[in-house]
Amino acid sequence: MHGTLSKMKSSLCPESSTVDYQLPVGESLLALNPLIGKPLKMTFTGNIFCDACGKKTKKSYSQGHCFPCMKKLARCDMCIMKPETCHYDAGTCREPEWGDSFCMVPHYVYLSNTSGLKVGITRHTQLPTRWIDQGATQGLPIFKVKTRKLSGLVEIALAQLVADKTNWRAMLKGDNKDIDLVAEAKRLIPEVEAKLEELTGTFGSDAIERLDEDLVNISYPVTQHPTKISSHNFDKEPVVEGTLLGIKGQYLMFDTGVINIRKFTSYEITVDA
Repeated sequence: MHGTLSKMKSSLCPESSTVDYQLPVGESLLALNPLIGKPLKMTFTGNIFCDACGKKTKKSYSQGHCFPCMKKLARCDMCIMKPETCHYDAGTCREPEWGDSFCMVPHYVYLSNTSGLKVGITRHTQLPTRWIDQGATQGLPIFKVKTRKLSGLVEIALAQLVADKTNWRAMLKGDNKDIDLVAEAKRLIPEVEAKLEELTGTFGSDAIERLDEDLVNISYPVTQHPTKISSHNFDKEPVVEGTLLGIKGQYLMFDTGVINIRKFTSYEITVDA
């Protein structure tokens, strides 16, 4: 197979709670779960094509964009990483129509178990995909809010009590012990009650909906977790190969090291399986 990389597509089997992965290579999809335990080789051609405009670029910015697109597209703005800084209401959004579709829509605030207890946010259409991309083994949505900015403000309040980032090395080394996320939610929410009241006072009484959802458990197709993390990097080594031992988050685990597929979005590769 030959083409540009995109982040792995995933789906959660409801019966087994196991993730099924596919690797987009150009217009094709490579089923990865059947390849675990088998040799896999990926060769970077040296070409990178912008994920937005398709033009060739010497360097990838903001996960697969050329420099001009990175500077002009709303999806590459700092507010994507820090949603509480959203400036849509100020009329300065780079792409207001894009903002209407991706930011001014309902979002979830959730608790998850990645490298430990974590708080996070995502669009209302992105569960459980967001949990899978982060390598979470458990997930629980606790709030549904009106906009991305509001989800970021709620997350900030909770992030003073629990982590809001994943330790990716710890995540790859094995599955964490189960956490009672329902009990954690009951413990944490009263701690931010004053902030929630402040936000509803500003954004409206219906701006934050408290949820009572079931816990979601997630299992990954991994035969062996790495004990020591060694990362492959197409910018330093064009050929990544070895026996595929597992997949977790957006990482492929080889007996030779791990590679974050999302990091190399828009890199043109050849795949031999």
